[in-house]
Amino acid sequence: MSRFATLLLDLDGTLVDAFTTIHRAYCHVLPQFGRPVPSIEQVRRAVGGGLENAMRHFLPEELIAEAVRRHITYTDTILLEDVALMPGGLELIRSQHAAGVKLAVFTNKRGDHSRRVCDHLGVTPFLRGIFGAKDTPWLKPQPEFAAHVLGQIGAVPATTLLIGDSPFDVQAAHNGGFACWGVTTGTHDAAQLRAAGAEGVFADLHAVHAALGSGH
Repeated sequence: MSRFATLLLDLDGTLVDAFTTIHRAYCHVLPQFGRPVPSIEQVRRAVGGGLENAMRHFLPEELIAEAVRRHITYTDTILLEDVALMPGGLELIRSQHAAGVKLAVFTNKRGDHSRRVCDHLGVTPFLRGIFGAKDTPWLKPQPEFAAHVLGQIGAVPATTLLIGDSPFDVQAAHNGGFACWGVTTGTHDAAQLRAAGAEGVFADLHAVHAALGSGH
């Protein structure tokens, strides 16, 4: 069995494929500020550090607050239209839950949106909590956010693993005193995740599931 008693899961790009939704929101908002419609690859490269930070890839600081407001308002209307679990996600969650592992979502996606997505996709019953942006004063990779999540679910760093898709996740885990395995289904490739210090890098959640099942 796995040596990990707690599994924290990033959401977009890791457990959930929401890139169509995210891209649609940028395509809706940026032209309102005279900017061109971005490619999905441009959006993929921008996201991960929270919506405000992502928007700074496209707009100057004085426009960020209003652009974020419009992005959130539009996303509210399309949030569940295109979102889907990543391949292997449900199997991973079910098997780890059945094995007694504590599971939680740890994301820089807005907490209210994250909870709606998890409810819609049927994974909420397996989770001890869903922690996202605006739920606390912090974002990944701030160590206070990691400490808050572990405290809320009664976990300790030594037996916790974070699964994520970006260097933000690796840094968040290490700032919190625990390990991070990266998946290449989101914003960064294997070389970037290894360079960030991920303890393991996997092609997808099927591979993560296999590694956890073998006590990797």
